[in-house]
Formats: sequence, structure tokens, C-alpha cells
Amino acid sequence: MYGTPNVVSDVMTQTVAAIGRRAPFKEIVQLMQDWQVSALPVIEGEGRVVGVVSEADLLPKEELRDDPDAAYLQLRQPVDVAKAGGMTAGDLMSSPALTVRASATVAEAARIMAQGGVKRLPVVDGSGLLQGIVSRADLLKVFLRDDEDIAEEVRREIVAYLFPLSSSTVQVEVDDAVVTLAGRMRDRALVPVAARLVRAVEGVVDVRFDLAHDEHGARGPVGPGAHPADRS
Repeated sequence: MYGTPNVVSDVMTQTVAAIGRRAPFKEIVQLMQDWQVSALPVIEGEGRVVGVVSEADLLPKEELRDDPDAAYLQLRQPVDVAKAGGMTAGDLMSSPALTVRASATVAEAARIMAQGGVKRLPVVDGSGLLQGIVSRADLLKVFLRDDEDIAEEVRREIVAYLFPLSSSTVQVEVDDAVVTLAGRMRDRALVPVAARLVRAVEGVVDVRFDLAHDEHGARGPVGPGAHPADRS
């Protein structure tokens, strides 16, 4: 797929800072600072991920330290109260951990992050062993894909498939990850289908159309993505 980062293994970081259940509070903070990360996988045994401890898990202790009486009243959730008194990673971690497989798609990882409200996910194998970590920034790497790579995939996987009789007259142009399909086509009913497929290509920001029907030759933008300014 011309180097498209389709799956998590393409964008994840393999060198990961992790801690054990018994790691003390101060060691957790120090490791986060040293690695400049906001969360750490908690592992046991040969590297099985059992939880994740994040900055959010550590903050209740700081709130209690500043003003114990007032802060205790604000920590209404039992889990917050427990974490305020936590001393080790096992006390503080969120468990079970939200994880993702290396073979999962980038879109699937993004969905897990969004639904779980987390900024990074440990990447695990079928046994739950830690393989790497993927962050929000890693997932955004797909938008750094080269324009010509995107164009070539759209031509080969979408235009040649949807418009086999018109593929030679449908041009694909990509500028800053915005795809434009221009030229002539026979079936305008395929435009919404093409729009969905093009937007699903890794790295695509938007899709526009400047297509004309073969029978009439009246050139002009049609379908989703067409902009009023293009009609002039």
C-alpha cells in the first residue's frame, strides 16, 4: 500500500518505559519525568500488561497534600480517595488497562482512545505481553503521508475499480492531502460511493469533485465535496 501506515505496528513506539506493581510513588513520577510521558504501563511476570498509571492517577495525592480537609470532600469518588492514599503502582493504576493489538488499524486505535478518554495505549500481543505503545501523536502520523502516495492508491484502488470505463478520463490530484477527482464519468450515482472510499484512505483530509457526465460534456463540480466557488 505504498507505505501507508494502516496498522498500529506501523506507527507505534517499540521502546517503552514500564513499571511493576510494586514501584513506589516517587519512582513513578521520576520515570514519567525522565521519559517525558504522561502514563506508564504496569506489567508483571514476563511483561503482561495489568494496568496503566497516569498523571491523573497521581493528582489526588497532591490535592490532599495541599489541603487535606477540603480536598477530601472534593474526592467524592471512592476510587479517587483510594488513589490519594496509594503508595505503589498497583494501588494507583487503572485496571484492566485499555490496550490495542499491533495488527489493529490506526482508526480502531483512535476509536479506543476516544471512547476511553486516554492519550496513549499499550500495544500487546495475543497473550497480553507488552510490545510497544501508541500515542495520539503517533496516530496523526498518517496525515504526513506523501501526496503522490495517496494519489497512486486512489487511482489504483478506487478509480480503476469504480470507473473502469472512464478511468483514463478521471484524473486524481492531491494537494496537502486534499483529493480532487476531475474529468468525465458515466455514472454520477457512484460519486457518493467514491467520496466514502477516498475519505477512508489513510492520510486523506478531504475529497472534492470536478466531474462531468460523458453524455452531455457539461463540466462542473458534482457530488459531495464540491464547493460553490468551483462552479465559476
